[in-house]
Amino acid sequence: MNPRLYPLFLVLLCVLPMAEGQAPSPQSVPKSSGGSSHNQQSLAKVPTGVILVKGAWPSASDSVTPVPEGGTVAQDVFSDPYFGITYTLPQDWTQEYDGPPPSDTGRYVLAQIGPAPTKDGPASASMLITAQDMFFTPLPAANAQELTEYLKDHLQADYKVEAPPALVKVAGRFFSFFAYWSPAAELHWFVLAIQIRCHVVQFVLTSSNTKLLERLMLDLNRMKLPTEVNDTAGDGAGLSPVCIKDYARDENVIARVDPVFTEHRFNPVPVRIIIDKRGKVKHIHLISAFPDQAKAITDALEQWQFKPYAIDGKPAEVETGILFGRTPHSAAPRAPGSVAR
Repeated sequence: MNPRLYPLFLVLLCVLPMAEGQAPSPQSVPKSSGGSSHNQQSLAKVPTGVILVKGAWPSASDSVTPVPEGGTVAQDVFSDPYFGITYTLPQDWTQEYDGPPPSDTGRYVLAQIGPAPTKDGPASASMLITAQDMFFTPLPAANAQELTEYLKDHLQADYKVEAPPALVKVAGRFFSFFAYWSPAAELHWFVLAIQIRCHVVQFVLTSSNTKLLERLMLDLNRMKLPTEVNDTAGDGAGLSPVCIKDYARDENVIARVDPVFTEHRFNPVPVRIIIDKRGKVKHIHLISAFPDQAKAITDALEQWQFKPYAIDGKPAEVETGILFGRTPHSAAPRAPGSVAR
């Protein structure tokens, strides 16, 4: 990546409000080996006298059900089974670094890709693929269009809008698109956002060359996406569970067991669950939790019983979110389905 591009790539994560708490750095981001972005192995030498404390990390109740952070770049293909995305990278493009773990607001860096370094010079563009879990976002937005409008309205003063938000068709689906640039850095950003399974997935293209960005947008037409996606809703119809943000309200819970924590911590613990057609919790995904918290919450949620959900009289699975612990941002209202412990 161009040395001038890389610092601004990091700035991009700060400029994008949805990416709060996710900015990687060259020192802290592990080298990619084609594996999952949630590899917990030590990836750097620890200086003498330094003690590392294992922190909050994503985990799941089973290893079969796909999770958002389970995407990989392997053999020049980015794929994420949870989102149903498959994208063959442009020729000579690669992922040099894995992304950081998800934030406690449900923000993911799914992939960071760009042209492989060559003897001819540094890379001239980059692509950042991110996702925001709409169950836990602190922003006043409910879908991809609203997130894009929020981003446009909250650009820092040094950035200028080049193209206001509009719908564009990419890979046979409608995305919310807008473009902005930095006159000082002479860099341009193209942002494409779409709703998939309770999340807003973004493709953020960066370059000093707008013609190159246009070609990259055209190249994204080769991407494969699931059928039940759009720019606003993502109702989960079809093979995926139905997304209901507040389904863990009292009126939908028949039996509840509170987690018993061995230690008192003060971090928020966002948890995604999938409820089967009988109202039992079949999958638990802890987005950011310490190991003891993960065990206590998993043991408790496995005993919960919900009212079965139906669509047109037919039982359906539900995907919803529950927040244990404190709210990540006190300025944001707690979601109706969140639980304080």
